[in-house]
Amino acid sequence: MHYITLNNGLRMPQLGFGVWQVSDEEATKAVEKAIEVGYRSIDTAKIYDNERGVGRALANTSVPREELFITTKVWNSDQGYENTLRAFEESLDKLGLDYVDLYLIHWPTPAFDQYVETYKALEKLYQDGRVKAIGVCNFNKEHLQRLLDECEVVPTVNQVECHPYLQQQELQHFCDQHHIYVEAWSPLMQGGEVLQNAEITRIAQAHQKTPAQIVLRWHLQANHIVIPKSVTPSRIKENFAVFDFELGSEEMDAISKLDRGERKGPKPSEMNSR
Repeated sequence: MHYITLNNGLRMPQLGFGVWQVSDEEATKAVEKAIEVGYRSIDTAKIYDNERGVGRALANTSVPREELFITTKVWNSDQGYENTLRAFEESLDKLGLDYVDLYLIHWPTPAFDQYVETYKALEKLYQDGRVKAIGVCNFNKEHLQRLLDECEVVPTVNQVECHPYLQQQELQHFCDQHHIYVEAWSPLMQGGEVLQNAEITRIAQAHQKTPAQIVLRWHLQANHIVIPKSVTPSRIKENFAVFDFELGSEEMDAISKLDRGERKGPKPSEMNSR
């Protein structure tokens, strides 16, 4: 496992396991398998409705709590200072934990303009030691800049859609300037056409790896935190087998040229659903 160090000094596994669109029951089996394979970072959220399933897997493992890195998120309908504090307690209860390692705002929902107030609740949780680190998801530069201007704690992470067809290079540059790590959700484009791309397929054949392993390796070498998800045991194992090879500079450049600005998910500036 590779670890990165967040801007507050906390070490975080660079490769984690996501459980978006995984049912509560499936989440228990999938997380148990992921931990067995070697994953130590698990990423969930209130809106996924599987925090209890993740919690069951955490209760069942013999891996010490301090070796695990657990992330969850506050949903749009729970934004606001007091609402966020209540939502955090609910998530903690469902997970069966005393603290989480990383707590994130799921979307900025700019139409409601509550994300600064919400982030201040995250700062309170951080200052009280209830969370080890705080951050955001799906924030554009202007959303991040407001937090930098109006809040005290610099976000450690900005979790955004990121894959070879949507590389977010301008946002990446802004985050790098402020020591905020980019964490990639949908890193394989939800198993989309990026895995059939001729250039990625060619690189995969050269390394005797799968296209998914090539894309995940590209993320790691691009200094992203990455959280692939799967409920298939063989794929959970496959996605973890990315530490025994490296992409050359020409291969990294070839993948970097695939950027199309192509999203699978909504634009952060337009996502305001509760």
